[in-house]
Amino acid sequence: MNGAGKPAGLILAGGRGRRVGGQDKGLMPYRGRPLVEWVLERLAPQVDEICISANRNLDAYRRYGYPVLPDTLPEYPGPLAGLREGLAAVAAEWVLAVPCDVPNLPLDCAQRLLLAAGARGCCAAYPRAGGADHYAVLLLHKRCAGALGAYLRDGGRSMHGFLDGVGAIAVEFGAAEAFANLNTPQDFEAPAP
Repeated sequence: MNGAGKPAGLILAGGRGRRVGGQDKGLMPYRGRPLVEWVLERLAPQVDEICISANRNLDAYRRYGYPVLPDTLPEYPGPLAGLREGLAAVAAEWVLAVPCDVPNLPLDCAQRLLLAAGARGCCAAYPRAGGADHYAVLLLHKRCAGALGAYLRDGGRSMHGFLDGVGAIAVEFGAAEAFANLNTPQDFEAPAP
């Protein structure tokens, strides 16, 4: 993988769960297991280390045996705050951030994003699938940490806005189902594909 080894993995599970009635989405049951377990299963083979960004139910997330990183910025600045904590916490040069609600993450996601970023000399890459950009699944180099900190200090909250600012590239993945996220209670009840 571009001579850099595997990236670190960061699961973003710090959301408020507004679309699921305020529940902690990562811990909601999906096909018999907490949703975060599906994501861990898909992410773990692709990375050398894993952290979980969470802001509640910290002990429940710690039971998986990985460091749990709550936001340290005030006023709940969103997933970029979790990304900031992850970049600071890991040893790897690259971080693959994945939301806790993408249970079908491709098993070659890290490799494809890392190869594309390396080939283009970029510090960030995200998937494009089914004609849509999936900004919340992203590969980011640690050299972007300063830009991320500045973006957050200036009041930036948009993942898309931040990625545009650091020159992130989109990497084509084909069908969108692999990046489909669960956003409503009905999504959790859907039968397996």
